[in-house]
Amino acid sequence: MNVARTLNNWRKYRQTVNELGRMTNRELNDLGINRADIQSVARAAVAF
Repeated sequence: MNVARTLNNWRKYRQTVNELGRMTNRELNDLGINRADIQSVARAAVAF
């Protein structure tokens, strides 16, 4: 079960990174996110 959870978390992380990466700097700024913070935001998204 732990392997399935790990794979699911990795998938959610990659999806979040990809979606935020496609946004413009202005869109990210509107959300209060700096482009350099995308990976940490994605990690926080999968941590419960």
